Amino acid sequence: MMNEFEEINKSQNKKLVIVIIALGIILVAGIVLFVWQHQQIEKAKQETEQLKQENEQVKLENEQVKLENEQVQLDNEFQVLEDQFHALEIQSQAIEIPKQALKDPKIQKEYDNAKKRIEQLRKELEDEKKKGGKNLERIKELQAEINTLKDIMRELVARIDALQKENEGLKKDTTRLKAERRVLSTQVKQVTEEKKVLEERMVLAEKLNVTGVLFSALNKKGKNEKKIEKAKQLKVTFTIPQNNSTPVGVKNIYLRITSPEGSLLGNAGSFAFEGTSLQCTARKQIEYGGEEIGGITIFWDVNTTLTKGEYLVELFTDGYRLTSRRFNMTK
Repeated sequence: MMNEFEEINKSQNKKLVIVIIALGIILVAGIVLFVWQHQQIEKAKQETEQLKQENEQVKLENEQVKLENEQVQLDNEFQVLEDQFHALEIQSQAIEIPKQALKDPKIQKEYDNAKKRIEQLRKELEDEKKKGGKNLERIKELQAEINTLKDIMRELVARIDALQKENEGLKKDTTRLKAERRVLSTQVKQVTEEKKVLEERMVLAEKLNVTGVLFSALNKKGKNEKKIEKAKQLKVTFTIPQNNSTPVGVKNIYLRITSPEGSLLGNAGSFAFEGTSLQCTARKQIEYGGEEIGGITIFWDVNTTLTKGEYLVELFTDGYRLTSRRFNMTK
């Protein structure tokens, strides 16, 4: 009897343990499921927030582009207005009456105010760009003001156009005078151009020319060096052909060599050219007697690091450029 009772207790204990284990598994599974669901919810919130921020950024960028386009349209319409005012000024000059007689003072005042506000608006737009253009509300305010200014521009253009039509009668009275002035202006221009052509031909005839320009690198023995990086000296060789129109005498030849990086090599002083002063790489003085001079060479001792690339060689004399050649030194 005792054994049967113990067996029953053992069986009940085993069932109780199984139930407890099953409940524990269910509890752990529930906790794991709860944690997983919470993580998924948080992840979804983060993704939603990120998507919202990205949408806001795209919206902001679109508004910035729209604002810039509207600014361009405003500038274009303002240019139309400027052209209209310019036309009125030309009109007043053509008929020899004060331009104020052709302009409405109210239009002039509105024009000046609009012009001033457009300049202020440009500055505000630049300031907004420097700040990163992140103020969407301010961008919308600027857009609204641009649209208002565009309406003002269109109204002023229409009113100026009406003024121009009223002045057509005055323009007709001056048609003959303007025609005579155009004829006279054309004649003066023609004579001036003919004189200029003759002067240019004379100057060209007197200028020296150069042919056979060569550019080479030399080593320390004075021999040709294929690798520009190893050059100890640069040499430019050229020929001056015969020119009986060129005044004879001493000629100063100025050489400029520009590196592939855009910097001038050397510093052998300056010379005058087209109203300014240029530095030269090297210079040479020759005696020109009207006959051809061949094999003229100008050397420059290398005092800096040279690199492979395209070198610009220019020769000048008497205030003009003799030649401009590019040499590719890539070996």
